[in-house]
Amino acid sequence: QVQLVESGGGLVQVGDSLRLSCLASGRSFSSYAMAWFRQAPGKEREFVSAISGIGGGTSYTDSVKGRFTISRDNAKNTLYLQMNTLNPEDTAVYYCAARRHQPIISKSSAGYDYWGQGTQVTVSS
Repeated sequence: QVQLVESGGGLVQVGDSLRLSCLASGRSFSSYAMAWFRQAPGKEREFVSAISGIGGGTSYTDSVKGRFTISRDNAKNTLYLQMNTLNPEDTAVYYCAARRHQPIISKSSAGYDYWGQGTQVTVSS
């Protein structure tokens, strides 16, 4: 069983930055592909970014490319999402997710076995 705990959300202004963190329990963190998803009010959960468990390959949805950076610190069992130049369309609850024993990235929420409770990001104009 893997437990994921997100932190770092908050209320910011347009153009500001935030860094989300996701602390994972367990001893196999480095072997898991990890991802960030987000869900805005009235919308479906959508893929934001993912990082592989081997080699650190990354993937981003088009709307965040060049603004968001995903990274991981396997020694700390922590996943990060650096978000720059935030805009109101980034307002959502952000969730981190882990693929159990699977280092390959998936862009589908169905590809992930464990989820955090979410952290709210609100970008005010």
